[in-house]
Amino acid sequence: MKSFLVNVVVMGSQKPYIAMLFIQFVYAGMALFSKAAIAKGMNPYVFVVYRQAFASLALAPFAFFLESQDTAPLSYNLLCKIFFISLCGITLSLNLYYVAINYTSATFAAATTNTIPAITFIMAALFRMESVTIKRLHGMAKVLGSVLGVSGALVFAFVKGPPLKFMHWHPATENGQNGNLSTQGSSRGEWIKGSLIMLSANTAWCLWLILQGPIIKQYQAKLRLTTLQCFLSCVQSAFLAFAVERDPSAWKLGWDVHLLSVAYCGIVVSGITYWMQVWVIEKKGPVFTAMFTPLALVITAIISAFLWKEKLYWGSIGGVILLVGGLYSVLWGKTKEDRESETNKQTQETKEDFILKCITHQ
Repeated sequence: MKSFLVNVVVMGSQKPYIAMLFIQFVYAGMALFSKAAIAKGMNPYVFVVYRQAFASLALAPFAFFLESQDTAPLSYNLLCKIFFISLCGITLSLNLYYVAINYTSATFAAATTNTIPAITFIMAALFRMESVTIKRLHGMAKVLGSVLGVSGALVFAFVKGPPLKFMHWHPATENGQNGNLSTQGSSRGEWIKGSLIMLSANTAWCLWLILQGPIIKQYQAKLRLTTLQCFLSCVQSAFLAFAVERDPSAWKLGWDVHLLSVAYCGIVVSGITYWMQVWVIEKKGPVFTAMFTPLALVITAIISAFLWKEKLYWGSIGGVILLVGGLYSVLWGKTKEDRESETNKQTQETKEDFILKCITHQ
């Protein structure tokens, strides 16, 4: 009985780790399914509309039943701000992402997500929302990590080098005669264009992250806010898709990879994963959650290599090392800064209590 209780306690303590592993597999699946659907001919703009529609439908019941009904109603000005943020962040980011993935690969899409902390820090520093103290070690770590992260993405995109020996496939692959989804119909110029678009998509997403702070302070029902933004993004993307794609047949969904992909990205990624991440953040904190980000890249690269015979190059490996190194440097610097800030705050409170006691005793 005692050993059983010990096992239960151990399993309970491992739940955040298991949850984060599951989340990274989900994110890897998002890149793989998205690439598969678009490579099979689905219009990227139509994909975004369906994904956001599924996400809105999946989140709406939870937002209605689980969050307090006492939430203050939305004002016109606040609704306009949310509309603008959804347009600049979610709509722009997702449409650029799915256009870019048509020119690049699922592995590259997963790799560039590691630049998000670095780009977010750079943008926050430009908007004076993040402090930059180069004289302190944590400040240097954040700046260096940002440079390494962006440099790693550029190296991954533009530097190939020789292919990895253990990734040499049969001769048909080497001659480009197979049906590889990652390289089919993709030239060097298209890869460069897709890489730049993907980095632009990440930049738009970082802008959305930064703009969330002021909005959440005004409307604290986070799940309802997320659902509303998904819905607004769906409507905005629909106008864009109708303007770009005039063929009605592009909107048809059958029982194929197209339906599976949009349902997966909308329900599993935006629905289930959202709640799991919130739970892990509450248990372990945001830094713990961010530390698992590179796993999605590793999982995507392995599956892409075996499923689609996607080749990996030494240049890509160098880019990944820079990406991951930059990610952890930014996270370490931010954690160190937060700890010092908390320590200084506690010291100041202790001094104030001491002075107050002295005055009271006198």
